[in-house]
Amino acid sequence: MSDSSDQPDVSDDRKPDVEVMTLASFLETKPPGVNIKISDLFSPEIRNTNKYAPWQINTPRLTLHCDDTECDGLRHFRFVAGDRQPKDSKRLLTYLTYVCSNCRRSTKVYSLNAAAESENDEVGLCYKYGEMPPFGPSTPPRLLKLFEHNRDLFMKGRRCESQGLGVGAFVYYRRVVEDQRTAIIGEIIRVAKLINAPAETLASLESARKETQFSKSLDMIKDAIPESLRIQGHNPMTLLHDSLSTGLHAQTDVECLEIAQAIRVVLAELAERLTNALKDEAELTKALGKLLNKPKPPARAVSPKQQIEGRPAKGNA
Repeated sequence: MSDSSDQPDVSDDRKPDVEVMTLASFLETKPPGVNIKISDLFSPEIRNTNKYAPWQINTPRLTLHCDDTECDGLRHFRFVAGDRQPKDSKRLLTYLTYVCSNCRRSTKVYSLNAAAESENDEVGLCYKYGEMPPFGPSTPPRLLKLFEHNRDLFMKGRRCESQGLGVGAFVYYRRVVEDQRTAIIGEIIRVAKLINAPAETLASLESARKETQFSKSLDMIKDAIPESLRIQGHNPMTLLHDSLSTGLHAQTDVECLEIAQAIRVVLAELAERLTNALKDEAELTKALGKLLNKPKPPARAVSPKQQIEGRPAKGNA
């Protein structure tokens, strides 16, 4: 990364965006584009080892979500590569690479601009240009599977939500639900068939899946959702319809953010219930298959004497 006139100013005379925080918290929780005062930006034990680079950026252990199938949860990430020493005593432009300590496959790369407040202090200012994979809270795999063909759009909405961009999050989530409406209703139909729902219920669901008008299709299934998919007794599709029908231009960014968060929570719960319903039925079918197809023990041979006396063979008594 080269130094140029269009680089953001992170010198010590610029007011930080928030109060002082640790570098680990900054890397884990803050989105790109913020300038934060860091309490432990530099490693005191490695200071003053190079007269041309009197300090070295700290590389704390991080706790991040690992998407690898072996992990799929919060794991420790450790620093493995990156330039830690500045070319002068004022600023360091660098990429820091971290790797999951568990699977050792998932990586996280940060692009940072660090500036020292003084040569004898651990405190400094740090600006985050970006990170890869992109910043954003973890999302349940089952939810991403439900939106398989719109995963990128959903993650854009998720990042907007995490950065407090309410209008952006609302628009992305609405687009995803509209595009995936047919697929969602299709999954609901699968569950309805598994529980032997009434014929009229299945007919309503099929008609809703074929309906091209978004609002009309959701209205058609307001009473056709299986009980196991209802959220505290409410039809999740009706909840989504009511939220998505809210006029975007009539809401503030804060209000849009609240609606977007509610939409995501309902979608996540619906995905969870769909997954569990289909999983439970699959496990039950597998168990029944094993019991029904279990081979019968071979019949015991009966001797002529037992046949005359009418006694059963050994082991069959």
